[in-house]
Amino acid sequence: MTLVNPHEFRTPEFVKKYGPVVTKNDVPYPAELVFNAGITKYNNKYVMIFRNDYGFCRQDFADFYAGISDNTSPQTNIGLAFSDDGINWSVEPTPCWDVEPLRAKDPEVSRIYDPRMTVIDGKCYVCFAMNTLHGLRGGIAVTEDFDQFDIISLTAPDNRNMVLFPEKINGLFMRLERPMPVYSRGRNKEAFDLWSSVSPDLEFWGRTKLVLGKEQVPFAGSKIGPGAPPVKTKEGWLCTYHAVKNMDVDLYAWERSWRKAYYGGLMLLDLEDPSKIISIAEKPLLMPDSDYELDGFRGSVIFPGGMILEDNGEVKIYYGAADTVECLATADVNDLLKFVKNEI
Repeated sequence: MTLVNPHEFRTPEFVKKYGPVVTKNDVPYPAELVFNAGITKYNNKYVMIFRNDYGFCRQDFADFYAGISDNTSPQTNIGLAFSDDGINWSVEPTPCWDVEPLRAKDPEVSRIYDPRMTVIDGKCYVCFAMNTLHGLRGGIAVTEDFDQFDIISLTAPDNRNMVLFPEKINGLFMRLERPMPVYSRGRNKEAFDLWSSVSPDLEFWGRTKLVLGKEQVPFAGSKIGPGAPPVKTKEGWLCTYHAVKNMDVDLYAWERSWRKAYYGGLMLLDLEDPSKIISIAEKPLLMPDSDYELDGFRGSVIFPGGMILEDNGEVKIYYGAADTVECLATADVNDLLKFVKNEI
């Protein structure tokens, strides 16, 4: 089948896509959807912790629509992989983080997913989403061995897509986040925005500021939120974000009602006050224009989750595609800075 690309934009030519780097076929335990990973460099290794959904498959959705099955709800755990080059990955034999131990301590917890990793002062901090019986919470945990994850803080519902800056700014930790104000901002229409908060200790957060409103992004029709943890450059903090557009055409997806496209945007934040935007790219940086991005569990989805600036100026951008596979794209940092300033 030849896939039709329904999107207005295309990924710019200076971005090189490697395609999927980790899929369900690389995982030595039950796996179906491998995506939305956190990636960092830690102890001279590339490290990836990825969301793994399992317990259903594409055929289950076909059976559901045929009226012969209702198995469309996945189970989720967090997998662990290592790499020497950031391209070729080896997945560990068992998940590194599962919801069951958390649920045993707190029956409220039903799922953990979408990890983002940031190394600060030699420790690896993980932002994650947690489903509970009384709402969706964003969390921060710390690990030094990827075996034990100690939770430092959890937000009140509803908040998610949190990412930490890799160093303190003016003596405070800082994060980007996406609260989900269904009653106020989204009472009549889904419209979520990108905010920042600061903390003295990663536990207590405040001084919350609006960084970017959905209406400021010309290719976002529904909502926006953080992508990968920010990268420090000479001109500012380089940040990816996700932007969602409601589509009026059928997309390639297991779920037949799926009509949302996710694009990867790029902005540059002030080094001293990252709540201030220096510039923002007028067009998406990453677009779903390859088959593995257009077709999957939720087709036409690009979700950046990791970004690494190498010593030679190459930037590795890791992203989930179609909520099905984990992918890699690369670009030169100077091209990204020109792009975010709308010079190319």
